[in-house]
Amino acid sequence: MPRTTPPRPVDIEAIFPDLSAYRGTATRLHPRPGTPGETESSVGGPLLWPADEPWPVCTEPHARGAERLDDVRLRRRILDEAWRRSLFGPNEEERQLLASLEGAHSEPSLKDTEPVPLLPLAQLHRRDVPGLASGPEGCDLLQVLWCPFDAHGGGYELSLHLRWRRSSEVTDVLADRPEPLLVGSDAFVAEPCVLHPERVVEHVFLEALPEELQERLYEWEGDEDEQDEDSILYQSDLSIAPGWKVGGFPGRPSTGPVEMTCECGEGMELLLSVDSREWDDGTRSWIPLEDLPTSEVSGANIPTRVKVGRGGVLHVFICTADPTHAHRLNLQ
Repeated sequence: MPRTTPPRPVDIEAIFPDLSAYRGTATRLHPRPGTPGETESSVGGPLLWPADEPWPVCTEPHARGAERLDDVRLRRRILDEAWRRSLFGPNEEERQLLASLEGAHSEPSLKDTEPVPLLPLAQLHRRDVPGLASGPEGCDLLQVLWCPFDAHGGGYELSLHLRWRRSSEVTDVLADRPEPLLVGSDAFVAEPCVLHPERVVEHVFLEALPEELQERLYEWEGDEDEQDEDSILYQSDLSIAPGWKVGGFPGRPSTGPVEMTCECGEGMELLLSVDSREWDDGTRSWIPLEDLPTSEVSGANIPTRVKVGRGGVLHVFICTADPTHAHRLNLQ
């Protein structure tokens, strides 16, 4: 089923024509649980990975324990089946089994520098995802993997691996894909999802606009004390689409605008936004029309089961001059 973002509540450019200079287009990915194949675009699905190419691993020193990957999948399967079966959820036998899966786990044979196979996060074909940034010449496929632990760079940083490739060159696909025995948490385990890409118009984050335009927008929104759930606000309703997306503008609600510069000195562009939610209470106007009837009770709000940081958004930036240069991350 396609996903359709409702028209914006107002035509903000009709009210503020100078906002047209700060317009952009993003592709909302609308991931939903499914069974994507290795040749399809997906979140958390199998990758079109050559049989003769080593699977990427993390070798940075950090603890290798927390949850068993098999336990994460078993717990999800039990809960999903239980809630489909009954409004009361898991039965007593299932609750006991779920309780046995709780707690931290470790594997004595796994040293802190033991290679950890990365987990697939996303696979994006240019044929499926309009607006996908240009990779190296001739590449039409982007694959994103990450380490299932957030203990890199001397802190709690995430570690992503980007792989651009020409899909037509992958003729012999890796059948036995390595997986980590343990993961830092279930938040790193993306549920296999098919995509429903949709192009939408965005406008630059409020604090990145010229101060004079910001002031006019604040005045248009009215007194904050008089705003309610029906109020139309620039930032939540008219600016940046929530959820997983390609391109567009990054939202920066916690740190304010940040200029991303490549190590080569060139600017960087937003490649991908990895969101913990498809929407929240402040961005309900972006809920796809197809999800509105069940938006209060369905799992469409957190379809991928991925959670970044404390439930925020991970922005992945690449160099505008050379996409093979080191990417940069920004977590909000």
